[in-house]
Amino acid sequence: MTIKSCGCFGASTTKKKKTITSHSPNEIDGYPLANVRQFSDKELRLATDNYHSNSKIGRGGFGTVFQGTLKDGRQVAVKTLSVGSKQGVHEFLTEIKTLSNVRHPNLVELIGFCIQGPSRTLVYEYVENGNLDSALLGTRTKRIKLDWRKRSAICIGTAKGLAFLHEEIVPHIVHRDIKASNVLLDKDYNPKIGDFGLAKLFPDDITHISTKIAGTTGYLAPEYALGGQLTMKADIYSFGVLVLEIISGKRSSRSNWGDSNKLLLEWAWQLHEEGRHLDIVDPEMEEFPEEEVMKYMKVALFCTQSAASRRPLMTQVVDMLSKEIQLNESQLQQPGFFMDSNDESSRIKSTSDSIIPNVSSSHSFTQVAPR
Repeated sequence: MTIKSCGCFGASTTKKKKTITSHSPNEIDGYPLANVRQFSDKELRLATDNYHSNSKIGRGGFGTVFQGTLKDGRQVAVKTLSVGSKQGVHEFLTEIKTLSNVRHPNLVELIGFCIQGPSRTLVYEYVENGNLDSALLGTRTKRIKLDWRKRSAICIGTAKGLAFLHEEIVPHIVHRDIKASNVLLDKDYNPKIGDFGLAKLFPDDITHISTKIAGTTGYLAPEYALGGQLTMKADIYSFGVLVLEIISGKRSSRSNWGDSNKLLLEWAWQLHEEGRHLDIVDPEMEEFPEEEVMKYMKVALFCTQSAASRRPLMTQVVDMLSKEIQLNESQLQQPGFFMDSNDESSRIKSTSDSIIPNVSSSHSFTQVAPR
């Protein structure tokens, strides 16, 4: 499979650029918006000291993120799309439409946007401790010491955010790019899921979406990566991989764990089979509750089972992580794996989708049993 570089906004440069129209502060391309504000370029330049380098807090394929202060004193993160970027308008609009009507403590809040000439900018709440990738997996100078209490809260909070997207909001939302760099940490290290440029709405009358692949290698569910069948279980798989990263402090995409050419997930499964669960624990965590850490590792393995139908729902995952529930390990089956060895950091580009109409299905889940 060929992987092409793609950022969070996503479209190819070979396509003719679409013009966004915004005649009203409450709509974009005729789509009504609630809870978001349209900013002028002047307002955002004032907020960021004319996008001064000292205000820069991040950079990615899409462009640059700046910290800013609005006139009312509110701290914001201003995400600019590079002029001439390979990313296009579709994912920019997706992110605005998806987040404009969504509010949850574990989802990053979209405050507004700016469309002026060729410029496209998103304005988010400012999240003080950056993203989980930098805090946990980045260079030693940028890492934050995260004890088990913080790591556990990050797992549970992220699970609650996903449960809200999957099961509470209507239509349901599949994020499609759950990974450490898309989990932001506020001043109290509470997690907030961000970057909804690849998100898909998931109405109740369909069972899956047949689509070209989008996401990040190392986190891709095998049935989605190889067959293009997207369900909420793809997010759940990615979440399971993320939990293993949080426990181990290691990147999922690298393939040298356990003194062999194994992915983190493969290594975790080997340790489970050998009863050596605690060998995966990040050595920087000096103290931790062994039984609880082992439970979280097993929950991650439930989430990453090869058969998507055997993975739990996110509400069940929240219960498994936060309540006294006995896991039925006899039901646990081997994880599914997918990794493109040519580029461990690339994202696979999505260019077209088709919706599969409703087919009856059930969400039976028997892997957990109350004590």
